[in-house]
Amino acid sequence: MSHYSTHKEPSWVYPRVDPEWVKTIIREFNIHSVTASILASRGFNSLETIHDFLYAKLPNLHDPHLFPDMDKAVHRIFQALKNKETILVYGDNDVDGMTGAALLTEFLRYIGANVLFYVPNRVSLNQTLITDAINYASHHSCKLLITVDCGITAAEEIAEAVRRNIDVIITDHHEPTARLPHCIATLNPKLLNSTYPNRNLTGVGVAFKLAHALTNNLISTGEMSASKIDLKRYLDLVALGTIADMGSLLGENRILVRYGLKQLRKTKRIGLSKLFSVCDLKLGEITPIDIASKVAPRLNSLGRIADPIKGVELLLIRDPIAAEQLAKELDLNNIERQKLERKDSESIEEYIKNNPNVLDDKAIVLSSNKWHPGIIPIITARIAKQYNRPTVLIAIEQDLGKGSIRTIPEYPLLPQLKQLSGLLENFGGHDFAAGLTIRKENIQEFTKKFINSANVALKDQDILSKLYLDAKINFKDLTFDFMESFSLLEPFGNENPAPILYCDTKQIWPPKVVGKAHLKLYLEQNDRLLEGIGFGMAEKRSRLCKKNLTLHIAFTPHINNFLNKSSIQLQVKDFKILDQEKEFKENIRK
Repeated sequence: MSHYSTHKEPSWVYPRVDPEWVKTIIREFNIHSVTASILASRGFNSLETIHDFLYAKLPNLHDPHLFPDMDKAVHRIFQALKNKETILVYGDNDVDGMTGAALLTEFLRYIGANVLFYVPNRVSLNQTLITDAINYASHHSCKLLITVDCGITAAEEIAEAVRRNIDVIITDHHEPTARLPHCIATLNPKLLNSTYPNRNLTGVGVAFKLAHALTNNLISTGEMSASKIDLKRYLDLVALGTIADMGSLLGENRILVRYGLKQLRKTKRIGLSKLFSVCDLKLGEITPIDIASKVAPRLNSLGRIADPIKGVELLLIRDPIAAEQLAKELDLNNIERQKLERKDSESIEEYIKNNPNVLDDKAIVLSSNKWHPGIIPIITARIAKQYNRPTVLIAIEQDLGKGSIRTIPEYPLLPQLKQLSGLLENFGGHDFAAGLTIRKENIQEFTKKFINSANVALKDQDILSKLYLDAKINFKDLTFDFMESFSLLEPFGNENPAPILYCDTKQIWPPKVVGKAHLKLYLEQNDRLLEGIGFGMAEKRSRLCKKNLTLHIAFTPHINNFLNKSSIQLQVKDFKILDQEKEFKENIRK
């Protein structure tokens, strides 16, 4: 049987909490009972971890010297400063790499270093893009190369840099997959021997840690006064890169992003503020969702179909006219990217529709020479989410395939890729998002083996899509006071998603289609009326056109500001029609 028609109905997973523990949380923190229930359902099991989650501040960041090689990195950079050597900062070509490269370039220039930056172009013929950077470093007589968000899997290329008398410092956060490169220092929280407590730093987070360590050193040696260096001004870049790279918004990352969002909302970076206005965003109200859905795709479009070095330029630019130009150019690139994405997306959807047996397996692996390799990661993420399966899409150019992989929590990628590495030219990434390069003749065997391993490892219920609910709430509790308490849980994002609440409610009149694809719902519970918005739910309207329906709804509340009036609106994630369920069960009994 094909799962094609059923993949969209998620099963609801209700929270299980100990009521005594919830009472303890309410007593200790004096917070709303629903907020306390959310914390309990998310597995917080000590008052200390809840306190850190709710109230951790910048001084609670970890000491950067907990990275085993940090002292070596700091020493080598000061040597470059003293000897007036040119340093090349080499960033990966996504938002994490661009923001990290911009951060280190700006910081190192500020402390007096002579710095160039380089971001590789995806269309480069070199299979490993770091080769381009080494050539660039040689050409510009750079004696020191610092990588950002890359380099951990490039042992051979870095050996070549060393042969050319270029010292290398790696800053990266990807899982090491093979032998480690031989260099001056390797800063990566995922190294086996790493004593750094936060494995989840992104590339820009590691770059920030290097800047932090350099600052500590300058201050302790008296070379700069503490009032001269304000590391907070770089946190807007840290927030941007961390959110764009789906960094976990727990622990230290949460502190970095929380303060980084404050910086972003008052950013002095002219390029960023021009980009925000191109995205129709109000500077003071920017949220992680705005960054992930509007800002990051525009910056990423450079790395996907144009020249990513312009992303770093936009983040560093000081001239308003040039910034305006660049922001518009990014917008045009993004429109072009969306066109390519739509075309490739449609061809993939069409294929799945015509070959529904693809969904009889627990993984999806598809390849084609008609897809644009830069666009594939976006589509892979969407397909993996839509069908709730590990998904590999491979774009073939000449005899080489470039693949993007996304997965579900039950199926971490790196152990699988290591087992299949004999079929791959190279691969890298982390357990839930990775990339690979493969020769065309190996694709068929890789497809078969990857699908087989997923079929063995996963159970039927693993690939059913699930909606995790956090707490039950009544309409009378949905007040502005509650929303204040709810906002303590922000910023929402990866590993700290916006909580989903649930309750029963009456629908008082039929829903209205707004903006072609969305539904506006009119809901009532005990004389309190609230509006719901169901994004992308317009096709479900016919099911809701009966009178006096009782709905079981799952939603996230948010404050809607419209014409200077604030109201609480429910973003409806899913619903069940209760009367019909009762009727259905009664019919079965008969």
